[in-house]
Amino acid sequence: MTETVPKAMVPISGRPFLEYQLELLREGGIQDFVICIGHLGDQIQRHFGDGQDLGVKISYSRDGPRLLGPAGALKRAERLLDGTFFVTYGDAYLRAPYRSVMRRLRASKNLAVMTTYRNDNRHGTSDLLVSRGYVVGYDKKGGKRLRWINFGVTALRKDALALIPPGSYFGEEEFYGALIAKKELLAYPVTKRFYEIGGPNSLADFVRFISQRK
Repeated sequence: MTETVPKAMVPISGRPFLEYQLELLREGGIQDFVICIGHLGDQIQRHFGDGQDLGVKISYSRDGPRLLGPAGALKRAERLLDGTFFVTYGDAYLRAPYRSVMRRLRASKNLAVMTTYRNDNRHGTSDLLVSRGYVVGYDKKGGKRLRWINFGVTALRKDALALIPPGSYFGEEEFYGALIAKKELLAYPVTKRFYEIGGPNSLADFVRFISQRK
């Protein structure tokens, strides 16, 4: 499906997935967006432009000549970001309490607040170890002790990007691992399940969900 369109543009009921996501985030109080684009990203930019049609403001950060990984792409977008911001995936529909998560970050002295979901390997592999209000372990390969999963929304202070080396590949495990090592990654539990379109089954789940919501 993604040989000719980027994943975020996969059509669902005649609309690209990213349109549903942007509308959800707008409902959560978010008005300004920076979209990191790579594979076939021109299609995203042509469709959404500056975001005016959706009542939001959109800027774009393009991958360079070589891929830098999720955290590396975030570092590349640094000049476009405010002092505090959210980072999320382009293929996930996440009903999080965005205002409350950001308040939690700003009320703390920490660099980051990650939303967490008690998953018990129900919707993908659980990948987090949470203890006393902090994320203390992150392993995407999973493990017997891991009951929580990265829900997919993290509130960050811009200072956290100092942990990402510029111009080098840096994955999300390395980035969150650096925050965990400094005890800077707070956990914010959410209760509504997440939806994502990373494979045929999860895509079908989202299509059913959005049809029922309509």
